[in-house]
Amino acid sequence: MMNRERDSEFAETVVHINRVAKVVKGGKNFSFSAVVVAGDGAGRVGYGTGKAREVPPAIQKASEQARKEMVKVPLVGGTVPHKIWGRWGATKVLLRPASPGTGVIAGGGVRAVMESAGIQDVLTKIVGSRNPFNVVRATFNALNNLMTDEQVRRLRGVEVAGPETTEAAEPVAEAEETKDEPAVEETAAEAAAPEVADEPAEEAEAEAEAPAEEAETK
Repeated sequence: MMNRERDSEFAETVVHINRVAKVVKGGKNFSFSAVVVAGDGAGRVGYGTGKAREVPPAIQKASEQARKEMVKVPLVGGTVPHKIWGRWGATKVLLRPASPGTGVIAGGGVRAVMESAGIQDVLTKIVGSRNPFNVVRATFNALNNLMTDEQVRRLRGVEVAGPETTEAAEPVAEAEETKDEPAVEETAAEAAAPEVADEPAEEAEAEAEAPAEEAETK
């Protein structure tokens, strides 16, 4: 695995170079196939394959293809959002989130893809065939199926109220309760007012009845 930097935007990593021989009537024709991973270290990464009679042209073809087929990888705190399996042929690749400081626990083509994508903490495992071409393709299959919480909520049509919404609702409820309390006090005062007003009228009637009773007695 060889690192190459053609410009400041993307860093390239040559994962594997394979020599291929084609048997013909006059003998054998040798050619080289290469797989290259390119990324900006900030969530964008791509891979490409190239084949030529010499090694440099094969790497150049693979590099150009990798730059054309960039994908965006969702990252959460420098790691992947969730556990996921990637498959390609007889190869399976497992990606698992890791706590900060864990580092990139990976090997071969998986490490090249993780570092090019800018993933700092991740746990990985390769199951099945370890062909470098299939390993890189299985890793990209896993990255393409990653989804963030917001993407899953949008896909399912679910809206989850955050803490800000709950905190904002509590003062509104308190304000409504405060407004209701004076209304209750006013109602009680109005109910008591007529009783106070009726007391002098009852006393006046009692005084008027008293002389009348005295006159009848005389």
